[in-house]
Amino acid sequence: MGDVQIGQDRKFVVSLARGLEVLRAFRVRDGFLGNHEIAERTGLPRPTVTRLTYTLCQLGYLMQVPRIGKYQLAPSAITLGYSALANLGVRQVARPLMEEVSDRLAAPIALGVLDRNRALYVDISRGSSTFTVQLDIGARVPLAKTAMGWALIAAMEPAERDAVFDRLAERHGDDWPALRAQIEAAIERYPQRGFVASEGNWRSDINAVGVPLVTADGSGVYAFNCGGPPHQFTRDKMETVYGPAIVALVRDIERVLNGT
Repeated sequence: MGDVQIGQDRKFVVSLARGLEVLRAFRVRDGFLGNHEIAERTGLPRPTVTRLTYTLCQLGYLMQVPRIGKYQLAPSAITLGYSALANLGVRQVARPLMEEVSDRLAAPIALGVLDRNRALYVDISRGSSTFTVQLDIGARVPLAKTAMGWALIAAMEPAERDAVFDRLAERHGDDWPALRAQIEAAIERYPQRGFVASEGNWRSDINAVGVPLVTADGSGVYAFNCGGPPHQFTRDKMETVYGPAIVALVRDIERVLNGT
């Protein structure tokens, strides 16, 4: 069922988990999904998916379009997402600072969190950038191939990182040794410069830098990234302009959060 490992935990409510997996199957710009597509994405049996989509419709979390027999997220589900975003204190503090820096750099800056084996965008400021990536709030990007993902990994304690690496190894198969070498090389340089840098590791038309933020109260780990086309995000500019700018942004956010 997705990336979740249920194990033998007696407190774990399987039916609830399956219902949430159905909701998670809907992605940004997906439009409508049918039971067959949901079953493929979740790994759940189609009869189970049929019962779950019916139940979620009755509860107001999904809407069915009878003409095509497919579903989309309903307002009740969307409200849950916006409520969660509204309660992210880091996002509220970071937003005006992100807008200021993204405008100055003429490059998009995104805020993300760990979402299993991916990084989840929870905010983005595009500033005056003319470069647009088709990513928005709610988008997920690979943890193992992006600057945002590498920044989140860099902030992990060794035991947590090892567990994430085990999951990524299973997910990426034969590609994992090369991916792990790239991640470890980025993390090795992180303490000296304060950021990680990715050069076309996810998409050949995007270079990016990433910086983690670990809240002092232990409420969460976040990552900020800034990226664009290689002709703008050259290796030299990532080292001297973009990387230091995102490090400074994160330090400013930390000062506001800590009241210093």
